[in-house]
Amino acid sequence: MTVSAVTTRRYSNATYRTLRRVKTAGLYAGVAAVLVYMLFPYYWAIVSSTKTGQALYQFTLLPALDFSNYRQLFDNPVFMGALVNSGVVALVSTAVSLVIGILAAYALGRLHFPPGRIVLIAVLMISVFPQVVVLSGMFEVIGWLGLYNRPSALIVSYLILTLPFTTWILTSFIRDLPNELEEAALIDGCSRLRILTHVLLPLMGPAIASTGLLSFILAWNEFLFALTFILTDENRTVPVAIGLLTGSSRYEYPFGQIMAASVTVTLPLLVLVLIFQRKIVAGLTSGAVKG
Repeated sequence: MTVSAVTTRRYSNATYRTLRRVKTAGLYAGVAAVLVYMLFPYYWAIVSSTKTGQALYQFTLLPALDFSNYRQLFDNPVFMGALVNSGVVALVSTAVSLVIGILAAYALGRLHFPPGRIVLIAVLMISVFPQVVVLSGMFEVIGWLGLYNRPSALIVSYLILTLPFTTWILTSFIRDLPNELEEAALIDGCSRLRILTHVLLPLMGPAIASTGLLSFILAWNEFLFALTFILTDENRTVPVAIGLLTGSSRYEYPFGQIMAASVTVTLPLLVLVLIFQRKIVAGLTSGAVKG
């Protein structure tokens, strides 16, 4: 090998290493930019929740460690009652949605009947409708049921949001379970309900955890139905209570308290996601790889 060939090879190797370093640096820079874009609003909410008065209009990266906004918020009986209302409504609506969704998913995923595909398509179509489209119809239904200005009105209305999503995800999960399990149970004399509750349901933990948590978050954050169907403060949920926070005067905008309320409302969801993160990933990725 000549000297010129060796030199050329060294330059090519050096160029390759340089390009690889540039690509790696670009990748890390892109990931850092995405993380800053996604996490900075939450960080800024935490920083703003510890500021009062003129400090809100001053740019600082470190929290002021002034928790007066949180104290005022926790001393507000309307907000604390809204926290309880949101928890009860979200839990009940999620539980009802899971019970109905599991039964519907088993029927659509295991019981083969001619209209099954049409029903599943209809469920998917309902899930993509905006809330405004069904708001007037839901208003009439809630009034006809006599549930206006009651927490049960939100539970009934939230099923329109959570039930199609729950049914669709659980149907896909049940279809991926082995048919041999159900056939063996049928041979042993198990009924359909017993197969669902004792054979399939224990295997559906990841799917139930993921759909249940996402349904809970959807019900916890819902604003339009809660604003429309609830009038009194004692029955309001957290999103509406945050939107109706007022300052000490009509000209004061309680930005610090709103940020404190946002942080307070986000913490339970963050804790739930951290607890069930593995089951969420397992439930959402189930059926993606078959072998």
